[in-house]
Amino acid sequence: MSGKKNRFRLEHWQVVALYLLVYDILVVYLAYFLALWIRFDCRFNQIPGGYLAAYLKFIPFYMVFCVLVFWRLRLYQSIWRFASFSELNRVILSSVITTVFHIVGITLTVWSMPGGSYHRMPLSYYCFGPVIQFFLILGVRFSYRYILIQIRYRSKKTGDGPKNRIMLIGAGSAGRMILRDVGHARETEGKVVCIIDDNPNKWRRYIEGVPVVGGREDIIQNVKKYRVNKIYVAIPSATGAQKQEILNICNNTGCELKSLPGMYQLINGDVTASDMKEVAVEDLLGREPVKVDLAEIFQYLEGKTILVTGGGGSIGSELCRQIAGHSPKRLLIFDAYENNAYDIQQELKKKHPDLDLIVLMGSVRNSRRLNDIFAKYRPDVVYHAAAFKHVPLMEDSPREAIKNNVMGTYKTAYAAMSNGCQRFVLISTDKAVNPTNIMGASKRLCEMIIQSFAHKIAEGKEDELPVLRGCRYNEAGSGEEARRVKGQGDVRTRFVAVRFGNVLGSNGSVIPLFRKQIAEGGPVTVTHPDIIRYFMTIPEAVSLVLQAGVYAEGGEIFVLDMGDPVKIDTLARDMIKLSGYRPDVDIKIEYVGLRPGEKLYEEKLMAEEGMRKTPNHLIHIGSPIPFDVDCFLEQLGQLMVASYAEEGDIRRLVAEMVDTYHPADV
Repeated sequence: MSGKKNRFRLEHWQVVALYLLVYDILVVYLAYFLALWIRFDCRFNQIPGGYLAAYLKFIPFYMVFCVLVFWRLRLYQSIWRFASFSELNRVILSSVITTVFHIVGITLTVWSMPGGSYHRMPLSYYCFGPVIQFFLILGVRFSYRYILIQIRYRSKKTGDGPKNRIMLIGAGSAGRMILRDVGHARETEGKVVCIIDDNPNKWRRYIEGVPVVGGREDIIQNVKKYRVNKIYVAIPSATGAQKQEILNICNNTGCELKSLPGMYQLINGDVTASDMKEVAVEDLLGREPVKVDLAEIFQYLEGKTILVTGGGGSIGSELCRQIAGHSPKRLLIFDAYENNAYDIQQELKKKHPDLDLIVLMGSVRNSRRLNDIFAKYRPDVVYHAAAFKHVPLMEDSPREAIKNNVMGTYKTAYAAMSNGCQRFVLISTDKAVNPTNIMGASKRLCEMIIQSFAHKIAEGKEDELPVLRGCRYNEAGSGEEARRVKGQGDVRTRFVAVRFGNVLGSNGSVIPLFRKQIAEGGPVTVTHPDIIRYFMTIPEAVSLVLQAGVYAEGGEIFVLDMGDPVKIDTLARDMIKLSGYRPDVDIKIEYVGLRPGEKLYEEKLMAEEGMRKTPNHLIHIGSPIPFDVDCFLEQLGQLMVASYAEEGDIRRLVAEMVDTYHPADV
């Protein structure tokens, strides 16, 4: 029995709908009667009997018709506490439909009255009746939302409501959407008290009762005046430099900062307060994001077998993510560290269940392993991201930097060439320019290896490239790989390098270190107050690498225009402020001195390299610096023997090969 009772239990909204139904019936009966009553001086006894009889005869049919129209237009199913233009439009439409029906119906009813001398109802009846009905139907439905807004407004005004006082920056479309949503988005727990916009035409005016108080130069003044403790930046169309300036001003106020990520919300028309995100340190860099031709990259990668060495690292894993989304025939991930490889494998399997994904363990220093992989899977494109990158660690282990970075690159490149790979893209770094550390010098040697391969292939002398097998140096033309190169005819592998600066959030980046130090209460350690670096995000770096693969002709070094360099000291202070602390007050900054092999600034290109343009104005090509390729290859063999023999002065040998390498102790 209890189950049957529960089965017929009405939900709360259904009870409300019944109340609305009863109310609408009363309104339908009352609205046109009031119109008739007003027409005859509000005196019931002066209403002619014919009019009253026609009204009483027609009104039951009209009432049924109205209820059906209201139900069909969902006026009983809407959640009226969130009523908006959609509900208003449906009330207007219902009024138009019912008014037309009433005019036609009541007129026909008057004509049909027996012995009546009336041809129609009074004109005022047709005018006042629909108006009265519309406002009574609309009023009760929107009054609920109006009352809630007033209660919320009064509670905020009296201090009983949310405590956050919000400054909104941006009085454009996004700002208006955020302003409208803040009032009834519970997660914001605050109210907008003032608006900042750089357009003087909006100053000293109001948007939904909130004053527009000035431009960006007035931010700090109005934070104090309106006791603001939270700032929303809703300017998705601003340039990187404009956003950087505004965020830097806001960052000095001590307020909590949130920002709207981009333009896509405006396109979708669904901007809400919940779309605001915490301001990240990359938002303060002020550089325009790199834009690439995704269609061109898609066409280039689609249907190909792609190999990513070091696929579990920061750059390598992002390469795998973006490649997986471009419909490759097969994606091969090659890495020496099983934990990273496992993590990216599980991520891609979940996100791309149909992807032909193969994860292979091994080292780029193992030429036999490389040759087996290339011979079995025949990759069309190789992205070589495997490398040791930590400058101080490599200063203490220079031979390992040579074995892994230099010899690993040569062996991978040789395996790619000898197995018919189409393109080979080396991930390089701005530390390869005028290097002062062994890591940067090793990456410059990697670039020279790529240029040597491109040079020999262009001259049709690829069989002159020596074979580096295990820890042995074989003369050119010897070995199984060399015979394969000779036998395959025209070698067309295109070798290129991509050079970029520090990557935000990567393994070894200064950002994770600063975050950890701030979380521990400091101090934050900066090597030197004047040290500067170029920065970019991991997705930007990878988009450049993918675009470089499309542009590759052979032997190029692609360079990203990374904008202005950033002072690490400024970066540290910004991160402290974004965490809600005061630099040198809550969190101390300590200068610990330059580390071994570290220099104050990085360069994107050597002066001799020059610059050439590409179809992407943010990507440039450095003209190769000429060097004696045959001499370089001979020296490379000597360097390999010395590094594996754990003897000799490695830095001196590297300095003889890289003219721009100037280590402190050589």
